[in-house]
Amino acid sequence: MTKKAIIVGAGYAGVAAAIYLNKKGKKDDLEISLIDRNSYHTLLTELHEVAGNRQDEETVRISLKEIFRDTRVKLVQDSIDHFDFENKTLVGSKEEYNYDYCIVAIGSKPAFYGIPGLEENAFTLWSYDDAVEIRDHIRDCFEKAGLEKDPQKRSSLLTFVVGGAGFTGVEMIGELAHWSKKLASENNIDINEVKLILVDMLDRVLPALDEKNSVKAHKYMTDKLGIEVMLQTGINEMQGNKIITAKGEILTDTLIWCAGVCCSSESDSLGLERQGRGGRIKVDDTAKTEHEGVYAVGDCGALGDDDGVPYAAMVENAIQSGDGAAANILRELRGQKPERVEVKFHGTMVCIGNYFAVSEIMGKKLPSWLSVVMKFLVNVHYLFEIMGFRGPFNYLK
Repeated sequence: MTKKAIIVGAGYAGVAAAIYLNKKGKKDDLEISLIDRNSYHTLLTELHEVAGNRQDEETVRISLKEIFRDTRVKLVQDSIDHFDFENKTLVGSKEEYNYDYCIVAIGSKPAFYGIPGLEENAFTLWSYDDAVEIRDHIRDCFEKAGLEKDPQKRSSLLTFVVGGAGFTGVEMIGELAHWSKKLASENNIDINEVKLILVDMLDRVLPALDEKNSVKAHKYMTDKLGIEVMLQTGINEMQGNKIITAKGEILTDTLIWCAGVCCSSESDSLGLERQGRGGRIKVDDTAKTEHEGVYAVGDCGALGDDDGVPYAAMVENAIQSGDGAAANILRELRGQKPERVEVKFHGTMVCIGNYFAVSEIMGKKLPSWLSVVMKFLVNVHYLFEIMGFRGPFNYLK
């Protein structure tokens, strides 16, 4: 009898799981469905390039039909409202879906940590729509500032703050530093009027990297790009266009919040047990939840290392946990025991604008030019993995 495997979410983890089941389960009597509210897969790691107008928005949006053409993966555009665990049914906004196995890969959302006014007034960089909105807003700020006579309003329009000095925040402020020069010239604005501020509670930027790379990135941002880096500075509140910190107030029309994520809000209605500060879905070491046949992977799953600490919400975790859950479904289907899913991180790369990057690959710190090249090659490799030669060809074009 044909078994049904449903994957909820077409992010990195969901796409990886669907591809794995299709490739490795060719001889298994298995029906594979991928459900997402959108018809496309988003390259989240490249959103800052769209927000900073370096890339066209279509470069980060890949049609799911293109990815899964010539496969047996059934694509369904719907949003899942909740689970009926007793009847192994997913209840969507359009219809209900029965499953034997289910992989929950609904991703994450920005975490606001209860800071008053932040969610209402700040921009976030966590989706295709976010990136386009930020890009259009920044362009609009420069156009308005070029016509504004009031010094305070003009200053607020030309002050851009990024909250969070992790990977996303540093890459976003780097894109802004390069694009703002062009925008200032186009709108007859003195570039010295433009203020770029990076704010974080920690004592150094890019804390996940080696301290030497952190210092190198910090120096490049301040000395070469003119970015003001405010460390050990928490944002206490945001009131309209006013950011209130422990070190004073910042008047700005633009705060881009990049300071952490938590489990996607969709998980609130799914009835799955959560754990930890980020509210990720509780799973065992096989990526399985407490419910029969249900797995949770990627940013939304709390799959942990040897010490039980959940893996970081990064692309490698998403892909490897998606593959691992899919492999365990095939093992169950074949009457075998599920195996532990272990995530191995190979390295990180952070681009600060077009021409500078820091990276740590397999324990080695690469020079800036090679780091830029590696970031490019990683994108090409990923697109080849999900689309074959069509992916890199379209990316290079």
